[in-house]
Amino acid sequence: MTEVPTRTTATATTAAAGTRRGTGDPATRGRTTISDGVVAKIAGMAARDVVGVYALGSGGARTLGAVRDRVPGGSRSATRGVKAEVGEVQTALDLEIVVEYGVSIAAVSRTVRENVISAVERMTGLEVVEVNINVGDVKLPDEEEDDDERPPLQ
Repeated sequence: MTEVPTRTTATATTAAAGTRRGTGDPATRGRTTISDGVVAKIAGMAARDVVGVYALGSGGARTLGAVRDRVPGGSRSATRGVKAEVGEVQTALDLEIVVEYGVSIAAVSRTVRENVISAVERMTGLEVVEVNINVGDVKLPDEEEDDDERPPLQ
């Protein structure tokens, strides 16, 4: 039988000297909390990725958001039209969307729900218990575009 020589490591030396590092699984040494806003941003981005979704938010929220977007230093709100309620291990979401004219609202809603659930669960580890979708408007082909192409106010 061949004996394997043993090596003294810094950890073993430190432990022998009386200074111990924590033991156990590092994942159990603290708590991570995820705010409602983080979940809402993830859900908003996932919903916007779906073909057939023109915008998120009600008409009033979009109008105020367009003004805020045009102000120098203002930024596009990723949470517009999304409300999240986050618990210890679960979350519930409410989305208000505007769909493009001609798309199947049922199919777009189903795809939004699937995309949002997938993104939120993958990124946060929270269980998504429900995604409620309110289709608040339909973007008609002859309606003016949002103010995205206009330059910011000076």
